[in-house]
Amino acid sequence: MPHGTEPHGIETVTVIGAGTMGAAIAGHLANAGRRVHLLDIIPRTLTADEQAAGLTLQDPAVRNRIVQAGYTRMVKARPSNLFAADVAQRIQLGNLEDDLAAAAQSSDWIIEAIVEQLEPKQALMKRLEELAPAHAIISTNTSGIPIAQISAGRSVSFQQRFLGTHFFNPPRYLPLLEIIPTPATDPAITQRMRAFVEEALGKNVVICHDTPNFIANRMVSYIMADLIAYAVEHGYTVEEVDALTGPLLGRPRSGTFRLNDVVGIDVWAMIARNLHPLIPDDADRDTLIAPAYLTVLQTLIDHGHLGSKSDQGFYQTQTTPTGEKSFWGLDLAAARTGEVVYQPPQNPTWPEVEAVQRLPLAERLPKLVALQNPAGQLLWHTLSHTLAYAAARFPEIADNLVDIDRAMQWGFAWELGPFALWDALDVAATTARMTNEGISFAPWVQRMLEQGHTTFYREHKGMKQVYHPPTERYVDVQQDPRVQTVAALKARHPQVAGNEAATLLEIGDGLLLLEFHTKMNALDSALFPILESAINQLHGSASGLIIANDGPHFSVGANLRALLSYAEAGNWAAIDLLIAQGQAHLLALRAAPKPVVAAPFQRVLGGGAEICLAAHRVVAHAETAIGLVEFNVGLIPGWGGCKEMVRRHVRADAPLDGLRHVMALITQAKVSASAHDAKNLGLLAADDRVVMHRDHLIHVARETALELAQQFTPTATTGNIYAAGAEALAALQEEIHAQAQNGKFLEHDVIIATALAHVLCGGKNAAAVCNEQDILDLERQHLLQLIRTPATQERIRQILATGKPLRN
Repeated sequence: MPHGTEPHGIETVTVIGAGTMGAAIAGHLANAGRRVHLLDIIPRTLTADEQAAGLTLQDPAVRNRIVQAGYTRMVKARPSNLFAADVAQRIQLGNLEDDLAAAAQSSDWIIEAIVEQLEPKQALMKRLEELAPAHAIISTNTSGIPIAQISAGRSVSFQQRFLGTHFFNPPRYLPLLEIIPTPATDPAITQRMRAFVEEALGKNVVICHDTPNFIANRMVSYIMADLIAYAVEHGYTVEEVDALTGPLLGRPRSGTFRLNDVVGIDVWAMIARNLHPLIPDDADRDTLIAPAYLTVLQTLIDHGHLGSKSDQGFYQTQTTPTGEKSFWGLDLAAARTGEVVYQPPQNPTWPEVEAVQRLPLAERLPKLVALQNPAGQLLWHTLSHTLAYAAARFPEIADNLVDIDRAMQWGFAWELGPFALWDALDVAATTARMTNEGISFAPWVQRMLEQGHTTFYREHKGMKQVYHPPTERYVDVQQDPRVQTVAALKARHPQVAGNEAATLLEIGDGLLLLEFHTKMNALDSALFPILESAINQLHGSASGLIIANDGPHFSVGANLRALLSYAEAGNWAAIDLLIAQGQAHLLALRAAPKPVVAAPFQRVLGGGAEICLAAHRVVAHAETAIGLVEFNVGLIPGWGGCKEMVRRHVRADAPLDGLRHVMALITQAKVSASAHDAKNLGLLAADDRVVMHRDHLIHVARETALELAQQFTPTATTGNIYAAGAEALAALQEEIHAQAQNGKFLEHDVIIATALAHVLCGGKNAAAVCNEQDILDLERQHLLQLIRTPATQERIRQILATGKPLRN
């Protein structure tokens, strides 16, 4: 169960509404270890199949048909809503007529996620007031209906525990959760809910005002409408806009039009039309219904081109006779006249853009908006209007500028929110240009500049501060003490050792922190001096070691490019040394006299996984994809991965069960779908911790290291492995042969699998208990043999060139 499942008194949750969002919310609550009731309405008519089967509207299968369909869609969706298949067992299905009373009475939190209409929501709240226990929190997942209207007419006690909890889709993957209290909501309930969703669900929370579409959707609705209308009116192509408004601006690759396709063309049109009448005091509201915007959306809707759900929208996927896919973009000019025409891919580029695109975001933004070409003009238009809109919406939608920035960062994966982005562009220079071009912005921004405040954010006495327009001064940005980064620790704590590959810090309480910082955190011999320094410190005054980093991935494993270069040069001694040093250092970590805690997240592959396997405890982010994937490049784990799998899974009373499991794990290069799945696979241990919030990982790792240090016993590395020997090896070899016969293994697969079997069985000797070093020696021997083969080298070249494994 994830770390943090016990607090806040929320163990059972009822989700009402099994549509896309409701079912996915239920799935993520189950991910978090909660018991979940998922309910929906009963059908009013029978399907043809039900009639043919002689069923009636009273049959349970019929009464739960709607909720079952929503649940099934959620379970089958890809990317998966669930950490692992067994998580679904925590969800109990039911309907609103037969099961609401029992579900509500057993719940600590009840979430409404039904149709986006006020009257049905109000009717449901009336029923919940009668059924829900006094301690239960009630919330709505509405994306735009005023929260106070939904609870209107309910008692004071009900309204005190009622609020909005707006999840973003898909709830498992998007970190933002907007909490929207009403004036009647008890502040203690708001804080309790915030604490729960942050720790137990891994959410990043912004507190929003009860205004239409809250913060993130209010902002993005305007930004999308304004940008698409500008593109249509000025002759840009779909591909051009997406090339300019994705990673170039520090945003996802989906850019503008691909994001529209993902969300749904009909959804964007509905949002625009519904939002417009709700914001009569918004001077920019007519942008939402600009003809250049809505006409294009309506053309696609009229032709049934709704985006990803209909396989065509602003983009259409076309497949050649050879099976190659290409993505054709909508002709915006034709769509404006009611026609749907797609254009072949153009892959637009601009030399001036390419010249600056590798600069850090804060450095390239001013250069991009200064470009006197169509790329610069579009970027300036969307950025200047986004900034002006953000300023105009304060304080309507939020209490502070930070929440607006965070909503866009957490809800739409922007690297910089609007006000941080404005700082990067230079507030004074930007506002001067906006004034010259007649782009209006909120008067408080000009007052801020006149007072000599030239940025929205600043560092002051070691604290990050943000400008607060109502008081016309800077205030501290509130920081959660559980949110810790290596970058912040580096700024406050001394470096013990470091080079181009890694850094070792002393982070207080006698703890050390080892950080990798290569590209994708690939591992090579440059790591070893820093690792050796850490080991030496553990034999001295250090109280423990944490292995963590701020990268996008914990580690993708060994540096294959360096390994291949050695092989191509025939430098077998260098490869032998790389293997031997890796084994020696990781074995030394296992035998260290103080605790070693690894804090993995995202991709944890090959050597990265072996580092985690060597640690005394793993504190893993819930989204951890860990695997021993060496088979894909013609190798076997060589830094102790084979040894650790044998130690953990092979038992003398049934050795083949464990050996078969490990063989499958490694020969299939299985990668966990989550940390929960990693426990199921045996890549994480039962006592390893799972942390739902990525930013809490180092905090929990620190807690864990200090707890272990209080009564730590060094790990024995001798006499602790059962080597099943020649008899088990013969059995595995027969199974390898059978897999070759049925086509599952190709020629080189057989060679790799046979080498792996030798290592896992401890060679051809009789079954016996052996030392960890004995298995390491076999790893090293067979790994060296494999890297010498042309077929393995070809597999490595393929993965480096294409990212896809080669079968040979």
